[in-house]
Amino acid sequence: MESHALVDEIADYCRRHGLAESTFGRLAINDGKLMSRLRTGGRVTHETLERMQVFMRTVEQPLRRRPTGYANGHARVARMSMLAPSREAEAKFRLYDNRQKYLLFVTTCSEKWVVADRVSRELANIHPQPPAVRVFDAGVGDGTILAHVMRAMHHRFPAVPFYIVGKEISLEDVRLTLEKMPDRFFEHPATCLVMTNMNYTEAPWLTPKSVAAAQSMVWHELVLTGDTAHDFERQIAELQPFLSQNWGAQISPRSGNPVYDKPVALVIYRADYKFLLDAVRPRQGAAKAEYDLVIASQPYRARAPIDFCARRVIAPLVRALGPGGRLLGIHSHGDDPGLEIIRKIWPDENPFTVGRHQLLRAVKAELGKDARDITFHANADTRSLFRYDMHTLPNEISSRMGTSTLLAAWNAAIFVAQIDDERLAGAMASDAYLEATQDVVHKHGGLWFWDESFIISRRQDRL
Repeated sequence: MESHALVDEIADYCRRHGLAESTFGRLAINDGKLMSRLRTGGRVTHETLERMQVFMRTVEQPLRRRPTGYANGHARVARMSMLAPSREAEAKFRLYDNRQKYLLFVTTCSEKWVVADRVSRELANIHPQPPAVRVFDAGVGDGTILAHVMRAMHHRFPAVPFYIVGKEISLEDVRLTLEKMPDRFFEHPATCLVMTNMNYTEAPWLTPKSVAAAQSMVWHELVLTGDTAHDFERQIAELQPFLSQNWGAQISPRSGNPVYDKPVALVIYRADYKFLLDAVRPRQGAAKAEYDLVIASQPYRARAPIDFCARRVIAPLVRALGPGGRLLGIHSHGDDPGLEIIRKIWPDENPFTVGRHQLLRAVKAELGKDARDITFHANADTRSLFRYDMHTLPNEISSRMGTSTLLAAWNAAIFVAQIDDERLAGAMASDAYLEATQDVVHKHGGLWFWDESFIISRRQDRL
């Protein structure tokens, strides 16, 4: 589409819907200067054009200019029939589907650092047995938590080999994780790292369940040569074609969740430590679990049914624990300023449906007789709950907050509450969401969120 044609289309849309052109640009693609750039000959990518067209198709009904006052703006949002998510929208929502929301949340909030600290403190409670400390990360994300934990592991077990398996289906997250690993192989050379895209019932054992999946499995070993982080970085970077070719995913028509095209296990270790790691390295078809620590940080959607969380996620991970092994589970709790922002727009919103007490009861029931040597620790709120914050400077929380700070706070709130794009388009058709965000941040002097944690441990001596 030519720039002048696109300008005419957007201008016509703004006239019909009573929107300022700068407001359209900010709501559609977070660029208030969009129209001025287009009028001076600027161009947009196909992806940006598609985002604008999706926004214009979504917000179809004519809108009047928002009356002054938050209450009126809120009332208009309510009239747009966006107060409750459809079942289809809930099924389609995935925590990491929108990379922009995810990356903005990660860089503006301290959750990754706080979770990493909580996981690192759990290392004092594990008692690994030869030949290695065995850790499973049930959702690596961008690798920030795992990298921090690996540093803490080296500090506590500097001379012990590490066997670490990270599950992640997102190709972009696998790339981000591997970018953080060269320094880890340099500082702790006796490390065997495995990245896999398999699901929770398969990944701990690196073994697909179905015959068809097993036949298509890709098992690849990268044996690092050299002895500097630069050497390792170069060789890991050369994995990009392999990852692009094999780390594919598609959306399950049944659950709406991404599933792998073919199972992959990527095994990485140093050549000069191959002999020492001989008893640690997994072999295809003969890998064992027996983990000392399982990290389950946000491994399921907040709105996922509790039986799904117990049966498909937590119970398989518990079965992968070795004697004395511990699973640390973490998920969002709510009852914080972030949820307060959400409820100013959607008053009846309750995204955090899975509490630790109910979940642990469901996991125990799912395990049945396998729970005989398992201990479930819900802990009191003082030990279970922990807080993380949005990074802000004192002068940013002023009487007139900057747009970037407001948008970062709004993004954090909707990301944690997992609000689907369909409802967001309706809510962001007015400035009510910005006013709600500013009101809450001013009220509390900042923005923070609560996570809750729980522990499931296996006895040292199995029954």
